[in-house]
Amino acid sequence: MSTLSDVPETTVSGSPETTVAQSPTTVESALTDTRLRVVLLVQVNSGAEQRFLRAYDQLSQQVAAVPGHISDQLCQSIENPSQWLITSEWESAPPFLAWVDSPAHREMVKPFHGCVEDTRSLRFSILRETLTAGSAPVDVTTRGVDAALRVGDGLVRQALTFTVKSGSEDAVAKILADYASPQARVDETTRLSRTSVFMSGNRVVRAVEVKGDLTAALRYVARQPEIRAAEESLNPYLEEDRNLDDPSSAREFFARASLPVVHHMTAGGPRPAQGVHRHALLYPVKTGCGPAVASLLARQDELAVNKEMAAEQTPKTLLSSTIFQRDDIVVRLVDLAVPLDRNPAMAAGVSGRRAAAVLGRLLDLGADGAVIDLSMDIGQRRFLADCDMTPITDRESADH
Repeated sequence: MSTLSDVPETTVSGSPETTVAQSPTTVESALTDTRLRVVLLVQVNSGAEQRFLRAYDQLSQQVAAVPGHISDQLCQSIENPSQWLITSEWESAPPFLAWVDSPAHREMVKPFHGCVEDTRSLRFSILRETLTAGSAPVDVTTRGVDAALRVGDGLVRQALTFTVKSGSEDAVAKILADYASPQARVDETTRLSRTSVFMSGNRVVRAVEVKGDLTAALRYVARQPEIRAAEESLNPYLEEDRNLDDPSSAREFFARASLPVVHHMTAGGPRPAQGVHRHALLYPVKTGCGPAVASLLARQDELAVNKEMAAEQTPKTLLSSTIFQRDDIVVRLVDLAVPLDRNPAMAAGVSGRRAAAVLGRLLDLGADGAVIDLSMDIGQRRFLADCDMTPITDRESADH
């Protein structure tokens, strides 16, 4: 399934001082300790039910040993026997995300290939539950429902990351910058909203925003001939071989390339209609420190936005932040109302000496022998120069 989902570019006219309406602060995060409910909708091929059951029995035994897993259930529709539902409960989102994005998970689900026609995964934080008849709903969050409740902005975000062969970077950048965009409208409820592509060395990061159903949008994009042509043009340059005509090869590639959103926030208040600077920062994470880096950056961004809101600063400096993380790959996509070097500490994701010291211990700084102190302005600027990815294309729909 391709995720090169782009829409026609538009230019917003008007003076830089003009602002557009913006919703209250939006926070979407998987970095919580709230229990997680995962719902997997499955369409089983006719005649493959017994094979599907055997695959589920095997998977359920394996997943029971995964840290953070609590329970799961298998259900079959009483109206359509081909429709099945697998639900599972987890201690929180992070252990589930670590497992579902792992090679071990990809091996565990292989027995399902060939007996399942379609799947859709939904993930929910558990906020309240009713334990007995007549009892009031119980708050099952650790911080209270009000604190755990999140305000959405109607957009679903996802990213891919992959590497290309050394020496092919210019050719890859040209392909990703020059391909034709499909139409934004997917169906009555879903639209492609924005795609931003960045490169750093031979690594590509492609971030997409969809209004509506992400799965429907990705399937729509995969059918578009201009996108298929661009994907085929990339194939010779990829470090990892893939065959888009082979469902198994394509599935494996995009599973490994997936870079999930673990945290997003958008500052409330007016947003400049022009003069917004979008940057992607690729953090040089030490082995095993990816989750800790993502959590620290998420907390720092929330503190920075809350501080500006308390000071009633308009417009905000940090307009939005999206943190993508898989294993030790951490990318932070930020929209700033000022140039990147105007406020280097906020741009880098550190708002104080303590946070700078902690982040510095989690990152592999100064790979060329230079000493980078994230608590100092000069160190923050050097860090940004090293980690700021090169923008390749940034396309928005007209009604973004």
